[in-house]
Amino acid sequence: MKHETIGSTFARKARSLVAASILGIAMTAGAAVAQDKIETLKPGVLTIGMLGDMPMTSVKDGKVIGTDGALAVKIADTLGLKVETLSLEWNSLIQATTQGQVDVLIGSVGWTEERSKVMLLSDPVYFFGTLLIQKAENNWSTFEDMKGRTVGTVTGFTLVPELKNVEGIGEVKLYDTQDAVLRDIVAGRLDIGILDPALVEYAIKQNPDWGIKQIAVKPEPEKYPIMSKKYYSIFATPMSRKPLADAINAEIAKMWADCSNVKSMAEFGLGDKSWFAPPEPDYRGGVDRPEGWTSPKSPDSCFQ
Repeated sequence: MKHETIGSTFARKARSLVAASILGIAMTAGAAVAQDKIETLKPGVLTIGMLGDMPMTSVKDGKVIGTDGALAVKIADTLGLKVETLSLEWNSLIQATTQGQVDVLIGSVGWTEERSKVMLLSDPVYFFGTLLIQKAENNWSTFEDMKGRTVGTVTGFTLVPELKNVEGIGEVKLYDTQDAVLRDIVAGRLDIGILDPALVEYAIKQNPDWGIKQIAVKPEPEKYPIMSKKYYSIFATPMSRKPLADAINAEIAKMWADCSNVKSMAEFGLGDKSWFAPPEPDYRGGVDRPEGWTSPKSPDSCFQ
């Protein structure tokens, strides 16, 4: 998808309250058996909740696409399920997932302990940290650099409460959409933005004339533990759908083994090893994973 203007770049063509795109997927006999054992919102259908932000998720020509979208479709295919999508704003998507109105939430969803108490969070599909979006002539990389400056992010993002408490921060502006944040940075109405790094990296590659970049923030875990973490990007399912969550985890394990996740990210210019390097140490063990749990890793052959 060519992005020549900000308006066209992140247009919400897929964001209607019921943006249903049903994919006709042939079912093998084995897949049909698996489907019978897995309860979903609609029999025979995997309802996917997503923002519709590329490169993670979108709908094009009746097909779910994107780094996360392609992986979700691959899972549905294996389970013998058709696909429908529900596109909402972020807060509404979280609520829809906790209430069982979607089967799986995808699109650079970060793992948090709080979310693990209200949703079943999958094994990671890739990893990401906090990056500061800014004009190309700047080199802001610390929390100190936020002093006196206007910083924007999206309502409902996990980092919001912590961001508001950064010492000396000028103003925190909250937006409904990620594209609105980017528009204001490009227009000079916002000094710094914090969004999904994959979305921003993709936008920058598509639009070098915007004159923006993103720099990883230097961590200060004692003061700002949320924004200093490297996050597990996961798929989330309602607590009531454990068999589905288990099936998704089984398929994610296969993706790490056969490099499907790396290939999906690389298709959008995000195949660098850093996206697949887990946090050190892993911090899910003893929370929603057994003590001593470690993140999956890509074989070296994925990057050759």
